[in-house]
Amino acid sequence: MPTPERTSYAEIIAAGRDLLEESGLAGLTMQRVAERVGVRAPSLYKRVRDRDALIEAVAAATVDDLTARLEASDRSLEGLARAYRALAQSRPEGFRLMFATAAPPELLARAGLTIVDSAAVIAGEEHALDAARMVTAWATGFIHMELAGAFRLGGDVDAAFEYGLVALRRGLGG
Repeated sequence: MPTPERTSYAEIIAAGRDLLEESGLAGLTMQRVAERVGVRAPSLYKRVRDRDALIEAVAAATVDDLTARLEASDRSLEGLARAYRALAQSRPEGFRLMFATAAPPELLARAGLTIVDSAAVIAGEEHALDAARMVTAWATGFIHMELAGAFRLGGDVDAAFEYGLVALRRGLGG
């Protein structure tokens, strides 16, 4: 008789995401995930091929989370940028992982198209992709610097983010 299922793929990935936030990429191990979900490490291999597959799945889950946040926003460039930043603030290691590993391109494309659609409203269809790239690049750079603690000159970082959004909209003609 087969052994009963003690954990699901979704539980494994959720545990992986939490461990990533607690311990960084080095702490995201099959053994630690197994302990977190209450099984022995060999049992995980029935659901996840190896650590590389676990990391990829955690990255994909982070992109899914980002996409859900973007789609739930008001779809303005400002709303999208705030949703992007909110993900980074709540899941900083997951945010970093999206840029350190190859998340599935189809998931990234879905998130990106949400931003391109919003950019088209401001910059027009002809420049939508360029505008989306500019906003995304600015927001990503700002967020990476914020997460690294690089804004050391004082001042209100939230206000600086909002100032940047206003400047971007003005620059895009909105």
